[in-house]
Amino acid sequence: MVMSVQWILVCHGLVTLLVVVSFLCGQWPIFRGTFIERIHYFLTFGAYDYFRRIVGVICGSRGTDALLSVEYYCCDRPNPILQIIYLAIIGATYYFIVKSVFSYIPGYYLSEVHRLTCLLAVGVGILLFLLTSYSDPGTVNAENVSQYLSAYPYDNAIYLEKECSTCKTLKPARSKHCSICDRCVARFDHHCGWMNNCIGERNTRYFMAFLLWHFLLCIYGTVAIALVLAGRVKELKVVYILTVYYGIENSFRSLAPHVVQWLLGSYNTQILLMVFLAIVSLLLAGFFGYHANLCLTNTTTNETFKWEEYLSWKRKVHEAKVSAAALKASISGLSSERQRPESKWRAFFRRSRLEDVEVVKDNIYDKGYLYNLHEIFFPLSTRPSFSQAKSKSG
Repeated sequence: MVMSVQWILVCHGLVTLLVVVSFLCGQWPIFRGTFIERIHYFLTFGAYDYFRRIVGVICGSRGTDALLSVEYYCCDRPNPILQIIYLAIIGATYYFIVKSVFSYIPGYYLSEVHRLTCLLAVGVGILLFLLTSYSDPGTVNAENVSQYLSAYPYDNAIYLEKECSTCKTLKPARSKHCSICDRCVARFDHHCGWMNNCIGERNTRYFMAFLLWHFLLCIYGTVAIALVLAGRVKELKVVYILTVYYGIENSFRSLAPHVVQWLLGSYNTQILLMVFLAIVSLLLAGFFGYHANLCLTNTTTNETFKWEEYLSWKRKVHEAKVSAAALKASISGLSSERQRPESKWRAFFRRSRLEDVEVVKDNIYDKGYLYNLHEIFFPLSTRPSFSQAKSKSG
């Protein structure tokens, strides 16, 4: 009976974790096309749509208008909701670690110093969070637009010379007007709700440091809790008791189920924390890897969608030209009376001309790994040459 209750608690914790991860991270590129994305869609759109209909039936138009006002504030305007959620998550996680793990430190494998390093690691994570949230992402204004126009030339593919309809100034290449922040951002990547800020030319380095540090922080927490549990097994001589008093064979295969059962019964809170940190570390690893690849190729999240649209359009244009040429050739072939008809087998196995259509992505901003990383760590607008260009234009 006790064992069944323990497994019910574990299953409940895993389901809760799945819901939280799906809600918070389901829109990440690594989950595209997975069941986590579908759960995220239901939690953020499907369930809300049903709720809105119920509110409309019960409260009428006033209730619907009030709900839409709340939606506008939460989704279309800058707000600190996700920032508060982040602080609540990291604060609650640290609190439960202090309450349930610190009492076993120092232990068999961990020394007293890990109490301090844990606090410092969390403090550095919050510092990076604040730095990313409140740093200038690279706002384009009338004073620096000419410098950004020189720094990022138009590629005449996904970026053409045009005016921002809101700011009424020329839009530098790689920039975008954020509808939430209501400003143009140079080298715009995306608007991050967690930071309540845009990620752009000047703060991508802080954002990447935030992701990397929190990944390492979760790995550190996972390993530290695992070492605490391993230390408790060692200190309480669990293996010795199982083999000597219960006659269990001294092998990993025989002992593992019993040791896990004992840990679940005695340290279920610590195990749930360890599983939570391990899963979040995997999520952060995927998200960091995705953005690291963008940095290495000097591409932004915004540009990945632009390139997909551009390449799709160019592919359709090429296919239309090839189809027109093939149609013209077939018509001219029909008009030629002396032409020998093509074998049906040869026509069946002949490669389609549409398969020869190839559209190549030509990213003029990709100048090699070292240069691309240098541009992330030392943004163009922070270099002396940027200020000198400003003084010359002035």
